[in-house]
Amino acid sequence: MSGHSKWSQIKHKKAHTDAKRGRAFTKIVKEIAVAARFGGGDPDGNPRLRTAMEKAKEVNMPHDNIKRAIMKGTGELPGVTYEEIMYEGYGPSGVALMIEVMTDNKNRTVPEIRHMMAKHGGSLGETGCVSWMFDKKGYILVNKAKAAEDSVMSAALDAGAEDMRNDSDEGNFEIITAPEDFNNVKAAIEKANIPVESAEITMLPKNYVALDGKAAEQMIRLMDALEDHDDVQNVYANFDIPDEAAENISK
Repeated sequence: MSGHSKWSQIKHKKAHTDAKRGRAFTKIVKEIAVAARFGGGDPDGNPRLRTAMEKAKEVNMPHDNIKRAIMKGTGELPGVTYEEIMYEGYGPSGVALMIEVMTDNKNRTVPEIRHMMAKHGGSLGETGCVSWMFDKKGYILVNKAKAAEDSVMSAALDAGAEDMRNDSDEGNFEIITAPEDFNNVKAAIEKANIPVESAEITMLPKNYVALDGKAAEQMIRLMDALEDHDDVQNVYANFDIPDEAAENISK
């Protein structure tokens, strides 16, 4: 799980820097609008919307922006209709990639992603070529320095978590849930006054490809380029890289 944990923490740090904030706002606004369109504008009855709104608050998005995004999603305000697409492919050294996109023009987005993949040693593949290598799960990260293991385990497992892992290399507890139990488990952890470092519904790899040296740097550049694209919401990959490479990208 170390590869996912490492990249998850990098993304969490990047989302809070001023250089990334505008792009983070754009992606979250899309997610809020789509969540509201499919599940309604009430976060109490729409877990996906509730999670998106929490992400918005984490990056200090103004309440008015959140409200407008919801109203665009429900049709109360005019707005763009986004199509959700999951692209699959390969990165350097055969790393499996799943690229979650929200776009209002896939004829523009697809060639841009294909070009980006080729530029950094990757390629797009057919639907289903790598999805079997991932499981959709809830993923919650808690800093070991901020909570006792017994307290975290009790709160998480009692609320329905599937597993809790002690990532000694990264200094975190990793809590894994079924997607439908994610919000309940996160709420239980927070109710126990345990601070959550990051939390998301994600695609967890079943196994990892170890990368080092040039391949690791190339993979990081590809991930960074993909996640900087306005239409890309999330990128999931099954690589594991050395700490030095992860630290370089997080600076």
